[in-house]
Amino acid sequence: MPVAKEQIRQIIANNNLSSVADVYSLLRDSFKDILQELLEAELDASLGYEKNHKGDISTPNKRNGHSKKKLKSQYGEFQIDVPRDRDGEFEPAIIPKYQRDISGIEEKVLSLYARGMSTRDIHDQIQDLYGMELSAEMVSRITDRIIPEIKEWQLRPLNPVYPFIFMDCIHYKVREDGRIQSRAAYIVLGVTAEGYKEILSITVGASESSKFWLGMLNDLKNRGVQDVLFFCVDGLSGFREAIGAVYPDAQIQRCVIHMLRNSFKYVNYSDLKEFSSDFKSVYRAPSETSALSELETIREKWGKKYPYAISNWDNNWEDVSSFFQFSDDIRRIMYTTNIIEGLNRQYRKVTKNKSVFPSDSALEKILYLASKNVVKKWTQRYRNWDQVLNQLIVLYGERFTQYL
Repeated sequence: MPVAKEQIRQIIANNNLSSVADVYSLLRDSFKDILQELLEAELDASLGYEKNHKGDISTPNKRNGHSKKKLKSQYGEFQIDVPRDRDGEFEPAIIPKYQRDISGIEEKVLSLYARGMSTRDIHDQIQDLYGMELSAEMVSRITDRIIPEIKEWQLRPLNPVYPFIFMDCIHYKVREDGRIQSRAAYIVLGVTAEGYKEILSITVGASESSKFWLGMLNDLKNRGVQDVLFFCVDGLSGFREAIGAVYPDAQIQRCVIHMLRNSFKYVNYSDLKEFSSDFKSVYRAPSETSALSELETIREKWGKKYPYAISNWDNNWEDVSSFFQFSDDIRRIMYTTNIIEGLNRQYRKVTKNKSVFPSDSALEKILYLASKNVVKKWTQRYRNWDQVLNQLIVLYGERFTQYL
């Protein structure tokens, strides 16, 4: 209920308010007084009569003084007197028996942690804003409370089919037994049959390997993913074998952007702009036949000077060329892993200030919390998804429609 302007003016006059600090102090004291009165009113309702009641009382239970309790709030720390009853039956609802933090600080700590702030920075921020001492250990304990939530999320059932799945990983450093070890955060992102993006899995493990990806794919299968039409991946050795072992009918599309970057490593900077422009005729070709013809033209022009830049495409053509058989709407989704690289940029943004994580769990926590922030913005379907869906239905028939 809003306070009338006349009441506000009266409050200012009665309390001689002249600064923001004065207002904050008043709010703090008022907050404490209101809580105190709410607790007294709760006990009145529990006993069935008000304090100092003179009439008949229907219960033998009576008031029995107060116990002191220190609370943490958004207005700092203060002490209140919790009323008690003689029979020990009264348990306040507004401030439960064992609750001492009513500030919402835990949510604020998790929010700051998700944005990549260190435990020391979080400590300083909370102290500056609320005047509370929050040790690094306490910050860690607060963030540890989401670990069961992470485990539940990692084991949740998934849809039976995903038209597109993108896989990639990011490398980090983690401290283990006093030594700094390399870790890979394996990211799996899917596009649902309804056209929405969904993060399917985030797992921290040893450095990137096809063996680990095989385990990740089996995990997807065990969580209910029966079929995948397209896997869009980078150039990890062994990807094809791992995918073929779990989803043998899926088509594999190597990321064209990754392929270009790999080729650019072998090209002089002075030629890079022209070389890059020439290659557009390959991956923008209307058909695979046309693309091969354009690749041959590039080979004649650049092959002698940059043989490795061209052979990179020859050696991986089977996995690069899958998208040529589809329409532009489907091609735009599958020919690059930009979708997952955009997600990875968000992860790097919140982890850029951490050169080494204290544990695998600490890395998992920040990636999970960052993911929750990212997916809040994923409210739109893929562009022209209705056309994409209809084409997939025609192309894959019952294999796809049985899950719709």
